[in-house]
Amino acid sequence: MNSNKYYNFAKNELFPICRSITGKGTEQTLKKIQRFFPKLKIYKIKSGTKIFDWKIPEEWNIKNAYVIDKYQNKIIDFKKNNLHIVGYSKPIKKRLTKKELLNKIYSLPAQSDAIPYVTSYYKKDWGFCTTDIVRKLIVKNYSKNDKFDVLIDTSFKKNGYLQYGEYFIKGKTSKEIIISTYICHPSMANNELSGPIVSMSLMDYFSKLPKPNKSLRFVFIPETIGSLAFLNNNLKKLKKNFLAGFNLTCIGDERMYSCMLSKYEDSI
Repeated sequence: MNSNKYYNFAKNELFPICRSITGKGTEQTLKKIQRFFPKLKIYKIKSGTKIFDWKIPEEWNIKNAYVIDKYQNKIIDFKKNNLHIVGYSKPIKKRLTKKELLNKIYSLPAQSDAIPYVTSYYKKDWGFCTTDIVRKLIVKNYSKNDKFDVLIDTSFKKNGYLQYGEYFIKGKTSKEIIISTYICHPSMANNELSGPIVSMSLMDYFSKLPKPNKSLRFVFIPETIGSLAFLNNNLKKLKKNFLAGFNLTCIGDERMYSCMLSKYEDSI
């Protein structure tokens, strides 16, 4: 398998992209994967579409986000790290007090040099994420009367789309093994670029072999809503042909795995 090729591809091209459950980042990611696998099909589902008891959210995109202090220094800057923004933040442009700003900053005291990943997919809100080191510097270096200029340049499209990708390798039978992975997280290597890298390596491996015994369907989806969208679009076919499923997520760490049994605990 060309695992090194896909590792370098993820490191140099996929890692910098700001992805979410919808938007240009997710589309860009799928098209980059499609460059290696032209038969990858990209499906679009309109915002507002009902999926079981869920609904496809408005498409979210971001251009810029930052916090400027009284010295005109950008103390938090989305363009330096796309984890700095709370995912799906609504647009905002205003001046805040120190207390107001700190109420909108998320950090991890237990991991002081790490930037947390926080989202607000289904509730319109906004916020910033930064290291606890930076948060403590804001507490220490500014007085309660200091003001901060905050900009979040984002947009929501009611007529937007959720997108996911499928790559199918036909086997000797119509019975399918589903291998899914997530493509909705921004710059985090283990969660979630480890899954797509391994999926691509497996696609490369099996597509070069003689026809496998079972058909293989690789799915690149955004989080829960993407999984539900895929199930909604393929429910009849899955009921007929589904044999086993593997979800590749967070597989670049301690090599732990989990098994989710079916309702009757009788599936492979």
